[in-house]
Amino acid sequence: MRQAWLIALAGAVCAAGAAAAGMPAQLFDGLSWRMIGPFRGGRAIAVTGVAGDGRTFYFGAVGGGVWKTIDAGSVWTPVFDGQDIASIGAIEVAPSSPNVIYAGTGEADMRSDISFGDGIYKSIDGGRTWTNVGLKDSRQIGRIVIHPENPNIVFVAALGHAYGPNAERGVYRTIDGGATWQKVLDKGPDTGAIDLAMSPADPKTIYAAMWQARRTPWSTYPPEDGPGSGLYKTSDGGETWTQLTGHGLPDGPWGRVAVASASATRVYALIDAKAAGLYRSDDGGATWTLTGNDRRITSRAWYFGQITVNPSDPDDVFIPNVALMRSKDAGKTFDIVRGAPGGDDYHQLWIDPKDPQRMILGSDQGVVVSANGALTWTTWYNQPTGQFYHVITDNGFPYYVYGAQQDSGSMAVASRSDHGVIDGRDWFAPGGGESGYIAPDPRDSNIIFSGDTYGGLTRMDRRTSQAQNISPWPSFRFGTEIAGRKYRATWTSPLVFSPADPSTLYFGAQYVLRSTDGGSSWKEISPDLTGDERKGSKDAAPSGPVTVNDARQRGYGVVYTIAPSPQDAQVVWAGSDSGLIHLTRDGGRSWQNVTPPGLTPWSKIALIEASHFDAATAYAAVDRHRLDDYRPYIYRTRDFGRTWTLIADGLAEPAFVNAVREDPVRRGLLFAGTEKGVMVSFDEGDRWQPLQLNLPAVSVRDLAIHEGDLAIATHGRAFWILDNISPLRQAQADIATGNAFLYAPSAAWRLNPMRFSGTPLPPETPQAKNPPNGAMIDYYLHGAASGPVKIEIYDAGGNLVRKFSSEAKPAPAPRAAPIAAIWRTAPVGISTKPGMHRFVWDLRYLSPGHADDEEAEFSGFGGGPQVLPGTFEVRLIANGQTYTQPLTVRLDPRSKAPAAELADQLALGLKASAKIQECHGVRKGSAPDDVVAACATATSDLTAVLGVVESADRRPTAAAYALYDDASRRIDAAMAKMPPHRNN
Repeated sequence: MRQAWLIALAGAVCAAGAAAAGMPAQLFDGLSWRMIGPFRGGRAIAVTGVAGDGRTFYFGAVGGGVWKTIDAGSVWTPVFDGQDIASIGAIEVAPSSPNVIYAGTGEADMRSDISFGDGIYKSIDGGRTWTNVGLKDSRQIGRIVIHPENPNIVFVAALGHAYGPNAERGVYRTIDGGATWQKVLDKGPDTGAIDLAMSPADPKTIYAAMWQARRTPWSTYPPEDGPGSGLYKTSDGGETWTQLTGHGLPDGPWGRVAVASASATRVYALIDAKAAGLYRSDDGGATWTLTGNDRRITSRAWYFGQITVNPSDPDDVFIPNVALMRSKDAGKTFDIVRGAPGGDDYHQLWIDPKDPQRMILGSDQGVVVSANGALTWTTWYNQPTGQFYHVITDNGFPYYVYGAQQDSGSMAVASRSDHGVIDGRDWFAPGGGESGYIAPDPRDSNIIFSGDTYGGLTRMDRRTSQAQNISPWPSFRFGTEIAGRKYRATWTSPLVFSPADPSTLYFGAQYVLRSTDGGSSWKEISPDLTGDERKGSKDAAPSGPVTVNDARQRGYGVVYTIAPSPQDAQVVWAGSDSGLIHLTRDGGRSWQNVTPPGLTPWSKIALIEASHFDAATAYAAVDRHRLDDYRPYIYRTRDFGRTWTLIADGLAEPAFVNAVREDPVRRGLLFAGTEKGVMVSFDEGDRWQPLQLNLPAVSVRDLAIHEGDLAIATHGRAFWILDNISPLRQAQADIATGNAFLYAPSAAWRLNPMRFSGTPLPPETPQAKNPPNGAMIDYYLHGAASGPVKIEIYDAGGNLVRKFSSEAKPAPAPRAAPIAAIWRTAPVGISTKPGMHRFVWDLRYLSPGHADDEEAEFSGFGGGPQVLPGTFEVRLIANGQTYTQPLTVRLDPRSKAPAAELADQLALGLKASAKIQECHGVRKGSAPDDVVAACATATSDLTAVLGVVESADRRPTAAAYALYDDASRRIDAAMAKMPPHRNN
């Protein structure tokens, strides 16, 4: 009854949201998300290639869409970003038509972080465009096979919903390219298909692996198997099927099964059973032999389930697992082809049937390609498909973005670099594991606290790289039932500092634990907050299979989120994955159950956000997808949890909510991370609208606001930053009806990085962009401007520093410079089109120009002199009206330059620029040759002076002053020789 009420309420709210009006998107649609990396591959279980083409391969990331390479893995390009889903479970190129590709959405490896899909997508142009062709409720797809001669005949293994029964699961067939589908193998709403193998000798002969598996809400590792798993065969293209049992196959029950057809008679099956191992048939499945039971090929069989046979040798068998295993004797013995300490976890290998030396391999670490039969492989450090769980930033400059990447460990990435781009030089591992929270010490960013799976904690000192184990109970209990542990911890357990008391660190188990000494000791400050009633209870614990109704009473829940109030250090909110919210207002001495009415067990409290403005206000993101309910839920309280309001108006389904965050500057401005992207609310959650902009559809697991930037952790596309959210903080509906608007710009940093930091990395090496270097000036135009749009900058004395116009033409690229076009960035001009626009002023006076591009490059010359830190005025002139806003320019906080030295720097820079300007117009044919020559050498020297001036925040050198004086005298002497009319 309660669950029905909850679903009905959510449906009514979501329906009402469709008609609700939000903030006009044109007020902020000029903003753009910036991906910062890391370029470290994430899990990929779907790989394929074009037969006979040595360059073209595809892979599907479980959280990052479809990617394509046309240079054998050197550069990967996303080709699925225009779609509304990100998780790929299967991908296949039609053998007879290489431009035809089918992608099955929804990963099928059944991990606890599993994401969902919405059916089969098809491309007929090599991945440029895609169309959803059905099976939208299949959710998870395990395999696709295509007829070798007809790209319209396709079979799909649909696993179905991970957390509940559904009808659209089993083996499906289309004979018209996806226009219609027929279920040809159906074993009920609880059993789906996980693998398919088509005979290379007869496409009508197909083997199908069926798997009955279900994830439970409290499980953090393997799913639960049911009795419906099995192996089936059809010899008539799917019209009829026969289950293969006995005759050498193991007794049931079975778990996951992988199958591969090597020839007309040779079939392999990897079966998870009591007698687990690799089984082989040499008579088309009639009889079987256990040919290999090496434990390395059956480890975690629920997670690994694929066999690849060399198309030219049926005895050459590959089985991906923790390492890539290979047998050259039909499965009797195995050797390791590829595998690193710690386990890379491999999932699928595709071998080119026309050239078996060519392979593509998908793993938890990303995708690699081999062109020499698995001897060497390309890198997986060129794919930004990492799956991050949470995000946080430190207090440094430039600040770092931290998170734990599934399967690869924790990572910190600089938000900007001093060498113009962000790459591997700007990453470091802050300790910890693959899934936990990261908590940099607010008082010292060199001290970083990190979580690991199942409650592991470390304290790392970046200066020494020492990472101390500070776990509250360091007993290693991996693989044991969570209910039997001293401190229960899930895959990603909360670890947060109190924003009101930065000496206090909180950690979640079944209790809230607190440390005030950097993790040297921990104190339980709460009772069990998960609904476990075993302690002190006289009633016998429930027995029999664990159910949704009794799992939390049996000790399976954990505290999943902790939110200390920024307003009051005594106020702490805690939410459990078993569906409870508790609150203390006295620092943990007493706790209240403040769970919203009607919230049923195992409605995971994914994240609680305590308000920055009011200790009584909090927001709770509730994720019910583990109950097979994919609707979005966010709750708000303004009275310490006595009452709650569901605020889901505008949140589209199916896209459950992972996180909600409040802007600390604009009250009522909220951000939500959903399984498909980012949403924003300007009215405290009453209405939501997309903030997707250029962000691809992706699971957003967490958000963090650092001063004026919004950083997000995606579960499949690494970290992204929305730079300078001033337009969001200032957006008002009435702006959209006005003529134009100039947003108050955020403070700009005056930076002066080293001009040349060594030979740049090749452009094929993945690199992320820095944020714009300078002042970001945002403006809005209601309609197309009737004339030129101008931006002018004035200093505090009212002097014009710089002016820009939409009519200005960009300077032509130097004709003689020996630099390829790929290294040049086109300047961004001032737009006159309707909408919001961002223009960046580089904080410099007008460039005086220079005589020789190459000379200027090597002198370090970078344009006009930089302005001094201080206050400026920005003027926008549009449609005959002038709008003004103040702008603050701040000195790089790392720079210790005294103001007097900066003033000397600017004074010499302006004098050198002015002298260079005196020689403008002096050209051969319009002036005496000796004057032209003198101006050329003098301006070259003054360009060098500017290079010295702009090289550092420091008083210019004595040599720079001397060279200026010398060059100035030469210019004065040369100009004295000019005819009077030319000298003017």
